[in-house]
Amino acid sequence: MRSPGPSPRSPPAPEGYAASVMDSSSSAEGTGSRSGPRRRDRHGRGMRGPVAPPQVPLSASRAETFRDLVLDSVERLERRWPQLAEVEFLVTDVPFKDSLGTADDDGESAAWSDEAVPLGRALPAGKDRPARILVYRRPVEIRTKNRDERALLVHEVVVEQVAELLGLAPESVDPRYGQD
Repeated sequence: MRSPGPSPRSPPAPEGYAASVMDSSSSAEGTGSRSGPRRRDRHGRGMRGPVAPPQVPLSASRAETFRDLVLDSVERLERRWPQLAEVEFLVTDVPFKDSLGTADDDGESAAWSDEAVPLGRALPAGKDRPARILVYRRPVEIRTKNRDERALLVHEVVVEQVAELLGLAPESVDPRYGQD
């Protein structure tokens, strides 16, 4: 009588529980219903797929979620200020000190100190480029604890930068500025 061991086609099984699990599949190999090695469908659940479908926010990265917060804020402001359609809104991870320390088109220095890390920046329109508003993702994320706080801070940063670009007070750009 033959001992119940691994079939000649299966690799040698490791010791312990894994060996007994792998040995149990050898009894169904000779049925001929499938070609090739048998794949186990444990507990009748079928093939495992992604944890969440792509349209669910769970599958969005932090950078994509942050970009969506900026776009939501811009959409809120564009209803009131249609001229913002001509402004480019950009999200970058961190501010570059070299780029901020250089002179702008009008000769002003945009240097910042080591104590204060900017959360955003407004760049006026140049000769061949539109006006830009930069929002820095990592400094904003570090200063917030959850998505609601992050959404509020992103909106405040966007409002402040739009106000600077338009030469207005932030309260006139968005009357709810500064309110929780």
